[in-house]
Amino acid sequence: MAVGVVAVEGQEDRQYGGRITAFVVLSCMTAGMGGVIFGYDIGIAGGVSSMDPFLRKFFPDVHRRMAGDTRVSNYCKFDSQLLTAFTSSLYVAGLLTTFLASRVTSGRGRRASMFLGGAAFLAGAAVGGASVNIYMVILGRVLLGVGLGFANQAVPLYLSEMAPARLRGAFSNGFQLSVGVGALAANVINFGTEKIAGGWGWRVSLALAGVPAALLTAGAVFLPETPSSLVQQGKDQADVARLLQRIRGAGVDVDDELDGIVAANAAGAGEEERDGLRRLLFERRYRPQLVMAVAIPFFQQVTGINAIAFYAPVLLRTIGMGESASLLSAVVTGVVGVGSTLASMAAVDRFGRRTLFLAGGAQMLAAQVLIGAIMAAELHDSGGVGKGWAGVLILLIAVYVAGFGWSWGPLGWLVPSEIFPLEVRAAGQGVTVAVSFAFTVVVAQAFLSMLCHMRAGIFFFFAAWLAAMTAFVYLLLPETKGVPIEQVARVWREHWFWSRVVGPEPDNAGVGAGGGKL
Repeated sequence: MAVGVVAVEGQEDRQYGGRITAFVVLSCMTAGMGGVIFGYDIGIAGGVSSMDPFLRKFFPDVHRRMAGDTRVSNYCKFDSQLLTAFTSSLYVAGLLTTFLASRVTSGRGRRASMFLGGAAFLAGAAVGGASVNIYMVILGRVLLGVGLGFANQAVPLYLSEMAPARLRGAFSNGFQLSVGVGALAANVINFGTEKIAGGWGWRVSLALAGVPAALLTAGAVFLPETPSSLVQQGKDQADVARLLQRIRGAGVDVDDELDGIVAANAAGAGEEERDGLRRLLFERRYRPQLVMAVAIPFFQQVTGINAIAFYAPVLLRTIGMGESASLLSAVVTGVVGVGSTLASMAAVDRFGRRTLFLAGGAQMLAAQVLIGAIMAAELHDSGGVGKGWAGVLILLIAVYVAGFGWSWGPLGWLVPSEIFPLEVRAAGQGVTVAVSFAFTVVVAQAFLSMLCHMRAGIFFFFAAWLAAMTAFVYLLLPETKGVPIEQVARVWREHWFWSRVVGPEPDNAGVGAGGGKL
């Protein structure tokens, strides 16, 4: 048996029916606005942080260094804790909001969290666009972070639970596609607003986050709740069956899928008084999922992607490119990110999660090593790199972004959203989002300082983590391709390592923990 791979015997017999209906596509597209805002907020911060009018108004020390202070190294021109606080405040707020969002998502449903997230996004976009001082700028980012806390909790679960089992990977990867579309939109808008005479283009960039926020907020009013959430809330099963029929298509037999959802909910019904997070943290049967809920978002952040995503224009200006050229290059890498995520959506349910993780990890590792080597050899404390080497660096950044876009980007959200039993699913997603936010804060706050002190060595730092996470996936992550979400618990009991942790299915259990009858 290959390390980390399980063969799920009889899996084909347990597949549920269902078509790709217009109803489910429209619902998931609307929910995906949460991902668009996430990507937009990531991309917009890096862009406006490289705009001279924005820097002059809010970060004058950084602007002075960029204006030609030769006493400061190329690697240190953007080293400002206040500037990184502008970026990371969004994720601090998201982290603090996550566990409240987990309770709302579990108790009130996925739609409630998406609505609250959309409302917070709207407020943050308004405050950011109207900012007159640094305190308003950061307050706007904090409000956007509150929105992310709710949206990132609910949207991946919503997509995973609405999707047909055989296409769950493609649908769930739609979240990362939405993130990529949002980041690309931010890069295009930054490139355009930078040219607005009068230097107020950054206001347009910050305020336009309100467009997808309005769509998410309005959509959450009309979206259907997921069948899994309705069962978890104790709604009438006849109503759930009718909704499931609309989702899967007229004439499709949904009885088996409904039975699986009810069975998954019943697995935890006798312990309702116990908090889902407490159960996840302390019960042995959930240990593999808990490890993944921590390890996958941690590894996703130490790929270095957010350092690139936040600061791509800043990084390109560091190597000597002009303001407009650096923003245009960020647009190009944004297009690459969206295209690679589309490729992932087409491939993930055919080739599986592990294959994409391993291939994408190797691609990013090679790109990071080459970027670090070129930076070390060509970029010194003053001056820039030649145009030829700058072009090579942009190409390598694009290769790196492509590797992330069809591996750790979408799969970092897909896998955690599909591995938890229903009774701890909201708590598990809460842990995943909290860990992601926590390490996003660390990377965002530390990157510019690390770039200043480590120089090109920072790229070798991220490369080492890429080697470690690729080995982790090879050894410890089982394949979940095509396994109905209510039955995913089985893959842990058949894995070479995790079977020793969780043990066999109890003989007296007609229903497996977190799954249907197996």
